Parts: sequence; structure tokens; C-alpha cells
Amino acid sequence: MLTIPPGLDPDVLRSFIMVAEGASVTRAAERVGRTQSAVSMQMRRLEEILGTELLKRGPRGLVPTERGLWLLERARTLLALHDEIHANFRLAPLIGQVRLGSPDDYALQWLPGILARFAEAQPRIEVDVVCLNSEELAHKLTTGALDLALLTEGHNPENTEHELLWRGPLNWVGPAHHALHKRDPLPLAVAHPGCAWRRATLEALAREGRTPRISYNSATQSGCFAVALAGLALTVSTPTRLPPGLVWMGPNEGLPVLPDISIELHRRSDVDDPAALALADAIREGFAAEREIPVANHAMV
Repeated sequence: MLTIPPGLDPDVLRSFIMVAEGASVTRAAERVGRTQSAVSMQMRRLEEILGTELLKRGPRGLVPTERGLWLLERARTLLALHDEIHANFRLAPLIGQVRLGSPDDYALQWLPGILARFAEAQPRIEVDVVCLNSEELAHKLTTGALDLALLTEGHNPENTEHELLWRGPLNWVGPAHHALHKRDPLPLAVAHPGCAWRRATLEALAREGRTPRISYNSATQSGCFAVALAGLALTVSTPTRLPPGLVWMGPNEGLPVLPDISIELHRRSDVDDPAALALADAIREGFAAEREIPVANHAMV
């Protein structure tokens, strides 16, 4: 017969977090709106349920034991989920339509998870996604054809507000079984002349005295990857999951270090619709949750 463990009261876990963070039952009681004796009783009850000491008195007040630290980390996660569930059902569902622009590489890397979670939380908001390069998206923002857009740094459309979402390295990408990096001039597959990635790549090569030959221009990252997979040119990318057959490259292959690149969220200043603001929040939270993306110098499958 399955034995169900006793439930953990979220209010008790919240009091435990307050005590552990403030090193004091008195301060915790003030923050949760209970008496000191009530919080003390909660802590004793929690230790009884879990069968271990969770707090001990130190020189500066109460501190978590080793098992208390283990619980503290998980209690924070559990309460965050608990509060999210309550908030989701308390709020009236939003209704509306949001026009979001993104370069295709950002859309593939970042948006699937963000949009899936947003659709679950706000099923009555329609999101129209437009994939173009940052220069074209900036123009659409200026003309009012978009509400929000993910843009590479360096594009500042008029009448918009923007914030930094992510900053990280630009990296070389090449085919796994070709020595294109040894060629002179160096064959490249990059975007149009207004692209920040293209400009950064050419400037890095110029500093190293390497001569580039732009063999292919593509408006999309997938197009550049296709050319690299064919063994025709190198390209560049921010950290992402590479198609099988491509590898990350860099100084070990004699290629110059490329600069960091920023991804920004731009919103038209006159857009204050709750649906658009909710999507902006979801994008912000999604980037914050997945800020660190590992890059290894091997094919990623």
C-alpha cells in the first residue's frame, strides 16, 4: 500500500524561509504577520514532520543546519511555483493580439519555450511572429507594424523603449570535416551589409590581417548554416544548438576572437496594451531563466 507523506504547509515553509534569511524568529514573525510564538511553533512542527533539526543558534542568530540549507533551496522553488499557480488563477485572462518580430536565429533559440509557456498562461492572447533581420524589424517598429521586437544591438528605431535581454559571445562556426579556416582569403557566409554580426566579423579579421571573401549572403541564420554544412564557407553565431555536421571554432583554428553581442527587447513607446506588456514580461523572464547557454568546440546534436 502506498504511503503518502504528510503535506508541507506553504505558510510554514514561507515562515521557515523568513527565519533562515533573517536569522530571527521575531523578524520573520513581523514579515509574515504572525506572533513570535506562532512562528516558533511552526518551526517545531516542521522539524517534527521532517524528523530533523533545521535551524540552530549561531553567534548572529538562527542559521540553517546542513539539512536546513537543503530544504531552504527547495522551499524557495516550491513557493515560487505555489505563488505562480495562485496568481495565474486569480488574474482575469487577458484578451488581445500582439505583433512580435524576431530574427530567425533568435526565434529558433529562444522563442519556442517562451511562447509555449505564454500560451498556457494566456491562451486568449494571439501572438503574430514576424521573422526578419534586425534592420527590417526596426523599420517595422518605427512604422507601427510591430508592437515588440528582439533586435541585435545597434538598432535604435524611433519612439521605442528597449532593454538588454542577453549579452554573450559571437562564435565561429564551420563544417566538421573541412579546413576552410586555413584558406586565404577566408570564405564567409554572412548576412547583409547592415548586419552587426557581419560588421563585427569583418572588423575582427581586419585586426588580425586576415583577408575575407564573402562567398554567400543570406538573410537568415539557417541559410548561413546550410552553406557552412555544404563545406563552402565559415559563418558566425551566438550560442545555439548547431545542426549535426557543424562545429564551434576559434583561436585553436587560428581564427580571431569575436566580440560579445547583445540581444535587446524593443517596445514601441505608445504600446501599453496589457497583452503586449504581458508578453514582454514573459520574454524577459524566459531570457533570465536561460541566460547561460554552454558552447563547446564540437558538434552539438
